[in-house]
Amino acid sequence: MIRLEGAIAIVVNLDVMLAKRKMKLNDLSAAVGVSVPNLSVLKTGKAKAVRFSTLDAICRVLDCQPGDLLEFRAEGRNASEGISNIDDLDGE
Repeated sequence: MIRLEGAIAIVVNLDVMLAKRKMKLNDLSAAVGVSVPNLSVLKTGKAKAVRFSTLDAICRVLDCQPGDLLEFRAEGRNASEGISNIDDLDGE
């Protein structure tokens, strides 16, 4: 999971999609042109960012949508909680 300020979490479901497609990480690596170690960082949720070009290539090979790979979890609270005022978005 990628956490921002301890409240927001993005879960990467790459392992789920690989299993659904009966594909191994090595095969995906060869198909998208991204190294196995880099895909492993993404798969384990340790990546801090992912390029749209990489996400596009993965979705093409796995025949899926970005939402199949990335999931937002607010960890027990609504995503809107914690923002009481529109000014909070600007940090004011």
